[in-house]
Amino acid sequence: MAILNSNQDGMFFKSLLFQCMLVHFFFLNVLSETHWEDIKVLKQFKDSIDPDSIRNASCLSTWDFSLDPCDNLYGEKFTCGLRCDVIQGSVNRVTEVSLEEASYKGLLNSVNWNLPYLETLDFTGNYFYGSVPDSFGNLTRLKKLRVSSNSISGSVPDSIGFLSSLEELYLDNNFLEGTLPLALNGLENIKRLELQGNKFSGLFPDLSQLIHLDYLHASDNAFSGQLSEHFPPSLIEFSMRNNTFRGEIPSGVIELANLQVLDLSHNQLSGSVPASLFTHLALQQLTLSDNKFGSIQDPDTSSLVLNSQLIALDLSNNEISGFLPGFMGLMPQLSALSLENNRFSGFIPTLYATRVFFPGQGLARFERLLLGGNYIYGAIPRTWLNLEAGSVTVRLGDNCFYRCPLRYFLCEGGVQKSFNECQAFSSIIP
Repeated sequence: MAILNSNQDGMFFKSLLFQCMLVHFFFLNVLSETHWEDIKVLKQFKDSIDPDSIRNASCLSTWDFSLDPCDNLYGEKFTCGLRCDVIQGSVNRVTEVSLEEASYKGLLNSVNWNLPYLETLDFTGNYFYGSVPDSFGNLTRLKKLRVSSNSISGSVPDSIGFLSSLEELYLDNNFLEGTLPLALNGLENIKRLELQGNKFSGLFPDLSQLIHLDYLHASDNAFSGQLSEHFPPSLIEFSMRNNTFRGEIPSGVIELANLQVLDLSHNQLSGSVPASLFTHLALQQLTLSDNKFGSIQDPDTSSLVLNSQLIALDLSNNEISGFLPGFMGLMPQLSALSLENNRFSGFIPTLYATRVFFPGQGLARFERLLLGGNYIYGAIPRTWLNLEAGSVTVRLGDNCFYRCPLRYFLCEGGVQKSFNECQAFSSIIP
């Protein structure tokens, strides 16, 4: 009997290991087959697409069902749009369907979406139409559903609430309408909800059960009534711009401890802007422009604003009267402030003046200060007259300054309100 030396013994075991790897690869990749039900759905989906919208070299043009989809992902056919995983022994299951923005046109709800292992479905930027398929509720392992920027219409079905594994839902920029179903509270793992750019109406539902929701965008719809007192406590970004909400900002919004971005602009909100928004420990961007606010609550003490994280604040196009808020000059991070087109009067605060030219003392520079369209009077800060166009953005037009010469870019052509208009607003304006 031959005796193997140590080198021969090592080569033998390496060869055996290599052969085992080849067999493993062969069985998992060559002999694996896509589950017949998944193939049925993929065929049904491709058949639902208008063939005239499938261009040469697009993803869907490579789908050839004379071959097994998952076993040919990296061949000449099925070159993109799919991902598969071996789930049951040698059976492949489709786990992702993602199409490029290629102007595909088709009726989504003509397909029975029975893909139980699907994790990602992305049809962003195409021309799919019809209603949101009720059968989307079958996709119980789905984590990402993206149908942004299509032509989907109708209402959101309650079956969407069955997607308890969903983390991202993009329904934005379609033609969806009606009220949002309370069934959305079934999305217990949702982190991002994009609803903007539709025709949703009625009251916005209480979604406070969605304790993992970080991003809620529902701008550019027709939601009405008062804002709910209850929202997910985890919210980081909250945008409801361009709806028809009315009333005051509820305390439930102000108390969102993790909130960094709040945009409620272009609504019909009124009352006073709460002081606690200016002392919030996380809020970085606050946009309340184009509403009907009449006043601003000052923080109890100026020291409270020293911990403010606000970088950008926009209160333009409201009905706010009184002097320019001095405490805003103390917000250390604030670099963009717009108070345009209100009813502010009085002098420009000293801190505003210094923060445009040379802030110092740990204060950020005012890179953008918009004060036009008010009733501000007095002299323009002398240091501002040395500013060069393009170095900062300052707008002072349409106020009551005694003199704002054309040669200074911040005077916006030197146009100011007439003496009679300024006197009619307040007799103390010189």
